Amino acid sequence: MSRHWQDSYDDGVPAEINAEAYKDVSALFQDAAIKFSDKPALECFGHTTSYETLETLSRNFAAYLQGSLNIKRGDRIALMAPNVPAFVIAMFGIIRAGAVQVNVNPLYTPRELKHQLNDAGAETIVVFGGVSATLAEIIDDTPITKVIGLDLGDGTQLPIPSPALDERLTDTTPLASALEMGASMELRDPGLTNADTIFFQYTGGTTGLSKGAVLSHRNIVANAEQYKAVVPQASNVGSEIMVGALPMYHIFGLMLSIAYLSLGGKIVLIPNPRDMDSFIDSIKNAKITVMPGVNTLFAGLAMHPRVNEIDFSDLKISIGGGAAVIEATSEKWKSITGKHIKEGYGLSETSPLLCINPASVEFFSGTCGLPVSSSDVKLLDENDNIAPIGERGEICCTGPQVMSGYWNNDAANAEAFTKDGYFRTGDIGIFDEAGYLKIVDRKKDMIIVSGFNVFPNEIEAIVTAADGVAECACIGVSDEKTGEAIKIFVVKSADSTITEDQLIAHCRTELTGYKIPRHVHFLTELPKSNVGKILRRELRDN
Repeated sequence: MSRHWQDSYDDGVPAEINAEAYKDVSALFQDAAIKFSDKPALECFGHTTSYETLETLSRNFAAYLQGSLNIKRGDRIALMAPNVPAFVIAMFGIIRAGAVQVNVNPLYTPRELKHQLNDAGAETIVVFGGVSATLAEIIDDTPITKVIGLDLGDGTQLPIPSPALDERLTDTTPLASALEMGASMELRDPGLTNADTIFFQYTGGTTGLSKGAVLSHRNIVANAEQYKAVVPQASNVGSEIMVGALPMYHIFGLMLSIAYLSLGGKIVLIPNPRDMDSFIDSIKNAKITVMPGVNTLFAGLAMHPRVNEIDFSDLKISIGGGAAVIEATSEKWKSITGKHIKEGYGLSETSPLLCINPASVEFFSGTCGLPVSSSDVKLLDENDNIAPIGERGEICCTGPQVMSGYWNNDAANAEAFTKDGYFRTGDIGIFDEAGYLKIVDRKKDMIIVSGFNVFPNEIEAIVTAADGVAECACIGVSDEKTGEAIKIFVVKSADSTITEDQLIAHCRTELTGYKIPRHVHFLTELPKSNVGKILRRELRDN
């Protein structure tokens, strides 16, 4: 099919990238470790970890996994930890041993963790002591037989107080001991190829039971190369400094970290971005050049009274993903940093980057930009016909970054791909003439009012633009007259006195009649996943 969006690429952005730039992610990292051995790779707790140290420690952990735990190519190892240096050490150790990393949200409930460990078939887990009670509750109902305890200061030699592993977990090994033992062990080449699996990336579960997207080394290498190709202004070798506030167990933060490590960049790790004061302390003098985040992260920083302490003079790009960027947030961010938030789009299943606004767009476009190099995107209507430009359709895609399928889930895979191999994202979008893709909403979140389709993102954007509104979420509820009616959940901004009547009056000036909310409910906060996505499912359940 015609890739009309490529006509809108900035000068120098290639139509295709080399998805085989490295034979696997282990080779990518080792190449960087050689080139940038004495440069800082990570910064956290005021401590820097050089590429040479990261290479040595990850090698030692890989050797321990092979030598002591008999880990073989393709074995699954779960990693459940915040953004600390030990996460990166363990990750590259797992990869170099030839294993598959199962990325686990440290804030999972016991039910969620049990499902993921059983679904992945993981027998080994690396877990932060502070969240190990969750594992202890369900470990007997999972395949886990080997537990490695991770401390906040592991790999840094900093005496950082760290919670101990839950005492119900027995026969465990501290990561520090594993690193020490591995130093005297041989590391064998597992014989990886780019077709081998590197990550099980579980979907966020905002709309149902979590599924494991099977991502290969080629998927990750390709997406890193795609990112660098379409964001050349912030892909300079040896000089980029990225804020690592997005959790690395989430594919957005994970892929970008790998991309910048391949360039010899430095990642400023933020273990707890919700602690805004510590967050600001960590980045205010770091001379950051790249700031990825979700809308809630940017909004939180922009509203913080200390935001002006941060030196943004070297900032080249701020990238918003994971959820729609609200225009009001981008405008506020620009007033502080001088730059709008570049909205991108992707999914766990696409490693994740599929679209992003190009560097030449210096305004808030209201779209998620152009499909990245080597990607095909088509919009399909309800009959699987290609939707004309300007018409809504489900976003379907192919490319070297797209997963092979969901782990051990034939039924989901049958639904997830078209007959010609395009992945069905479940998102509804519109292409304009220039190739910019606008996300309208998730297909399953669509509300039907008296036969008219209403898309929650549109309502949320209008409501959020009202003075006195900090955040909004929109769902459909049953209505005897119209089939469904629109209900909004609203969080007021500080000192706001906005009323329901005022909010409805505002909506009437911006929305046609059937889109006007029928129900307004004020909350102190919206339920969100740990990466900032609003959990509409929880709103529906209440």
